[in-house]
Amino acid sequence: MTLSELERRMDSLTAMPPDEVPRDLARQAVAETLDALGRGVARAASRDEDGAWRTHAWVKRAILLGFRLGALADYSSGAFSFLDKDTYPPRTFAPEDRVRIVPGGSSVRAGAYLAPGVVCMPPMYVNTGAYVDEQTMIDSHALVGSCAQIGKRVHLSAAAQIGGVLEPVGAAPVIVEDDVFVGGGCGVYEGCLIRAGAVLAPGVTLTGSTRVYDLVRESVIERNEAGILEVPERAVVAPGARAASGPFAKRHGLSLYAPVVVKYRDSKTDAATALEATLR
Repeated sequence: MTLSELERRMDSLTAMPPDEVPRDLARQAVAETLDALGRGVARAASRDEDGAWRTHAWVKRAILLGFRLGALADYSSGAFSFLDKDTYPPRTFAPEDRVRIVPGGSSVRAGAYLAPGVVCMPPMYVNTGAYVDEQTMIDSHALVGSCAQIGKRVHLSAAAQIGGVLEPVGAAPVIVEDDVFVGGGCGVYEGCLIRAGAVLAPGVTLTGSTRVYDLVRESVIERNEAGILEVPERAVVAPGARAASGPFAKRHGLSLYAPVVVKYRDSKTDAATALEATLR
């Protein structure tokens, strides 16, 4: 079945009242969608030639349908209990996939794509619908949420959290473009778009409602008409603070978190964020 046929099938199934959905047909369509996602053929979002990202809502509808149709199954291993919907078993990999998963408690869910050259350090987790492109490193305790789109040569440092989004169905997933460095303990949520080459210093947290203060261009970056917060290409973002307003805040010296673009990437930044080629 082609992607366009699969999209039409999914649109038809998800438009039906829940009690009228033919379970066998729907489960087959979900399985085919997850297979296409796992091979990188289908994606929850894709980049157009002009750099704009387009969300494919039918993919997320398919994922949600899979949760509704699934029955609890036992995926336990030895002394460890794992119970999940049978529509979303853990993904397995073979040497020919050229994905390196270091032993120690990592997991990748069905419907996630990991390209050749991806390195996964334990423990980490990649949820269904996510797309992780070539030569990216997912470090220890990092999360790649549902439908998140991660580019080439990205470094998701230890404890980085890339949020997922399944509802509302039309919302854009979190997107991290090529050559981005996400520092330790960062959190990127609610449909943020991190453009190519940007650097998020350790501890930066971004959501759709976050304001980013650009010291270089002397501007404030806010969510656009589509509700997306877009961090510019090669921007270096660090945690900052701004004074809270009002006499009470002034009296107690209170301030609010405010991420700041402190510079735009240069050769010094490249050297500081480079990964040893041998690690990949």
